[in-house]
Amino acid sequence: MNTTAFTGIRAWLVQRVSAVAILAFLVFALASFWLRAPAGYAEWRSRFENPALQVATLAFSAALLAHVWVGLRDVLLDYARPAALRRFLLGALAAVLVGLAVWTLAIVLPLAA
Repeated sequence: MNTTAFTGIRAWLVQRVSAVAILAFLVFALASFWLRAPAGYAEWRSRFENPALQVATLAFSAALLAHVWVGLRDVLLDYARPAALRRFLLGALAAVLVGLAVWTLAIVLPLAA
């Protein structure tokens, strides 16, 4: 058995854990905006200078990307035929998700500087 495979119980667990992380971040974000909405760009920027919020945002992004990968990968594995098309679509999905991860880092990390 390939223990590094991202299938079965591991995929199920990633899907559930990432869903809980996404929900927790969204509840936190909505509550913080409900209590005190930022008035402009300067206030948004000052909020994101908090390292805890930067880490939470990066964790949320990682959880979201993992959730999307597992979900769409399962759909493609089940429905994309023939195998060459499935491999192409999985590669394209991986490329898009890596691009989104890089874009997220490019947005959040400069705020730490």
